[in-house]
Amino acid sequence: MNERINELAIQADATVLGTISGGKQYTFLEQDLAKFAQLIVAECVGVVEGGSFLHDQAPTAIFARECSHAIKEHFGC
Repeated sequence: MNERINELAIQADATVLGTISGGKQYTFLEQDLAKFAQLIVAECVGVVEGGSFLHDQAPTAIFARECSHAIKEHFGC
């Protein structure tokens, strides 16, 4: 599992059950799982909004802003 995913799981108060094939296995309480999902969505939006292509008005920058907005709307952020 990606190290950033591990960091987000810990941030969401997941409990580590053990490791499988070099990756950690987690368990979540329902509210912790919701927090984990919110953290992943926020991370994805941050990647889109933080792209270096956003510094101009190129079609890719406009598209990235539209994608970011759509992701937030879809997940209610």
